[in-house]
Amino acid sequence: MKIVRFKFERSTQYGVLEGTTVSEVKGDIFGPGEKCAPYTFTGREFPLEAVKLLAPCRPTKIVAVGLNYRSHAQEVRMELPDDPLLFLKPSTAVIGPDEHIIFPSMSRRIDYEAELAVVIGTEAKDVPEEEAKDSILGYTCFNDVTARDLQRRDKQFTRSKSFDTFAPMGPWIETELDPDHVKVESYLEGKLKQSGSTADLLFSVFHLVAFISRVMSLLPGDVIATGTPAGIGPMQAGETIEVVIEGIGTLRNYVSQP
Repeated sequence: MKIVRFKFERSTQYGVLEGTTVSEVKGDIFGPGEKCAPYTFTGREFPLEAVKLLAPCRPTKIVAVGLNYRSHAQEVRMELPDDPLLFLKPSTAVIGPDEHIIFPSMSRRIDYEAELAVVIGTEAKDVPEEEAKDSILGYTCFNDVTARDLQRRDKQFTRSKSFDTFAPMGPWIETELDPDHVKVESYLEGKLKQSGSTADLLFSVFHLVAFISRVMSLLPGDVIATGTPAGIGPMQAGETIEVVIEGIGTLRNYVSQP
């Protein structure tokens, strides 16, 4: 099932996408992926082209994971971590599909990082790994946009990862996905730049949910960005970047000057 958050005229709603039709729902869409929390269909339906798709959730926080693909760790010549390497991106960085990534004036290089993102469905605290699936609503595409020059200068991630528009996600939440063997790709101006599989993850999706929930409470709508495969590189103003994830779809965004 594909859960969308959309705007029609002046109203913002959640819905379920089937084919090219969005069916509006009311109630709480958050809950574990296989038994979603109660919601009902309103009976209103819209052609997909008649609505504006938004970021599919409004997280209180985005927990991102560094060096979680073996290929990426080799690419940047860094040792594999013993535990998941966590950092946060603020909710103010979130944008949706077909929105613009703004190139910040204090940076000279911003990079794409295609990632599979986990959307939390129910509050998770100290979750055992074998029960982690029950805390997940579904999965979406994510671009961990990074000001690479600032990351190297600062030696840590907060500034380089946190600019407004640096967390594109979407186009929807896919609730029926096996996250263990999923192809993750990025295309810049239509040219393939990254191609990896979640089979290459150092720490699996369910391990990440369990590990992070031992550090901080995960709330409904929170997002875990699970890391990026090899092939990261710069984007320029005027270019189009696409994150394509098998079983989910395509997240497209445009790079613009302020």
